[in-house]
Amino acid sequence: MDQKVPAPAKAASLLTIPRWEFIALAAAMMALNALAIDVMLIALQQIGASLMVDDENARQYVVTAYVVGFGMMQLFFGPISDRFGRRGPLLAGLSVYVVAAFACAFAPSFTVLLLLRFVQGLGAAATRVIAVSIVRDVYGGRAMAEVMSLVFMVFMIIPIVAPGIGQVIMLFSEWHMIFVFIGVVSGAFTLWTWLRLPETLREENRRPFTLASVAQSFRMVVTNRVAICYTVAMTAVFGALFGFINSAQQVYIGIYDTGELFPVYFAAVAGMMAVSSFLNSRLVGRIGMRRLAHGALIGFVAVNTIAFVLSLLGPVPFWLFLALFSIAMMQFSWIGSNFNALAMEPLGHVAGTASSVQGFLQTVGGGVIGAAIGQAFDGTVVPLAGGYFFASLVALVMTLVAEKGRLFEPHNPPL
Repeated sequence: MDQKVPAPAKAASLLTIPRWEFIALAAAMMALNALAIDVMLIALQQIGASLMVDDENARQYVVTAYVVGFGMMQLFFGPISDRFGRRGPLLAGLSVYVVAAFACAFAPSFTVLLLLRFVQGLGAAATRVIAVSIVRDVYGGRAMAEVMSLVFMVFMIIPIVAPGIGQVIMLFSEWHMIFVFIGVVSGAFTLWTWLRLPETLREENRRPFTLASVAQSFRMVVTNRVAICYTVAMTAVFGALFGFINSAQQVYIGIYDTGELFPVYFAAVAGMMAVSSFLNSRLVGRIGMRRLAHGALIGFVAVNTIAFVLSLLGPVPFWLFLALFSIAMMQFSWIGSNFNALAMEPLGHVAGTASSVQGFLQTVGGGVIGAAIGQAFDGTVVPLAGGYFFASLVALVMTLVAEKGRLFEPHNPPL
């Protein structure tokens, strides 16, 4: 039996700010990662030209370097936040992120830019780990899934507006100013966090920061069947998403010649994902995480199978590609919010470490998968469609293992 949802009074006692602001802060933390990637997609070609990078696929490393740093450091922020609380490590990570963002604007070479992006990812790791941890500190079960859906909905505002912001910056300036913009926005988020975010980890729940304690926490995470299987499932799905992010400009502009409308189409898909997240937050309390997520996963497999088969048969018209991709990404929102909650649910007593291990696997594993998909780009949508198809199959297999072959069976009472 999964852990019970915390009583409302207990959850409320941890918060000294309104619930809406707590959700907005958690979403802002996670949104910084989308900001660090999505706002610059439109500028990858100009960055490559400015820093003498002729290989179009090599320009994707601006994204990959950030993702690798982001994934690796999550292993450390989890145990640290379980020992010292959430606020201190979070503010330290945010400070690194801000400084690295401004430094990227002055990178003299592509190699230095990649190094700074890696460092920026190291700092950003705190935001992902601790955003999930603070939500788990306060909520559990379906309540956590509902809050994570709302967090994801607000978080999706960034992918909606970021490419358009990048386009505007490129119209009036050049790529260096994109990093200045990231630095200014992240600095404002850091100040907001410092002034308003309460400490959500109770003193009695803090764990000693020793090698034995950390090893024990990691063992709890990787040996829990439900947690690790849902984490691997999300790793596969995130790998497909990273593959799209890496090759989005080449697909939209290179294949379909969308030109300046690229941010519009990118935002349209993100907007549908945000709507899907909102619907999940309204339905999860009544229907349950498993029913929603498992149904979305089956739909995700079906749509990606159709897209892959069509891509093998010949060029896919843009309207059909966009329709299938939009449907798949709407289902991705239901999968993401609920799978993360399902993976965290049995590990509330080691939430920081659990979040760090899951974040590391999802980000590094997903980043490697995404890089492979992106580097396979050959002027068609076959590598992208194939990546989504195989990732969805892996996710389905791992979900079946997690649930011992029984899908759609609720474990928690309705909210």
